[in-house]
Amino acid sequence: MAPPGSTNGDGEQGIGSCRRELIFEDINIKQASTVECPLLSNEVSKLLELFVAYENDCNVKLVILKGNGRAFCAGGDVAAVVRDINGGDWRLGANFFSKEFILNYVMATYSKPQVSILNGIVMGGGAGASMHGRFRIATENSVFAMPETALGLFPDVGASYFLSRLPGFFGNSSCPLFICVRLRSMLPIRSQTQFFGVPFPSAGEYVGLTGARLDGAEMLACGLATHFVLSK
Repeated sequence: MAPPGSTNGDGEQGIGSCRRELIFEDINIKQASTVECPLLSNEVSKLLELFVAYENDCNVKLVILKGNGRAFCAGGDVAAVVRDINGGDWRLGANFFSKEFILNYVMATYSKPQVSILNGIVMGGGAGASMHGRFRIATENSVFAMPETALGLFPDVGASYFLSRLPGFFGNSSCPLFICVRLRSMLPIRSQTQFFGVPFPSAGEYVGLTGARLDGAEMLACGLATHFVLSK
């Protein structure tokens, strides 16, 4: 394991970063490991390496992921991928997404509890690094979104899996309350159960197609978060 407080020291900064370094802590009393996670390419590689190593380490009982600052993780380093593509090199972007998707799969099939403390922005790749885990703790500071559609991309990082399994449909009694109120307030009364004769999509479809932002209470209501606690 990496020693407490070790960093990668590469000095890179991506749009998904809250800090430039990835920090690992071993909490011996609780037998846990904490990983603060911006998602640059080398951080994805390191997270993947750690998750594989921790799964086989009997001293590690759970893995805790948290952010440092105003975001849990605002996504992957899309700016670097676009820059490389515009420079004629698509391979680095392909390699980044390949490693990121493998990390999502490892998290989704992990044998040990993953606890993600979502005290801040959770978008794109940040959702992929947390939603597949067993425990997802939202706070009053949480902001969730899958904004890929604004970039002309589909919701990736396994979002088509976890969004499609959210409960509830807009316009009926099983709809998550907060989202239902938000959407219905924008429509005339006669349109609040159907739109041009078609039933409203599920909460996951709506969030995935529109990139709508949800706060912590809405995340809990629709199942994206398993728990809600105040940050202080």
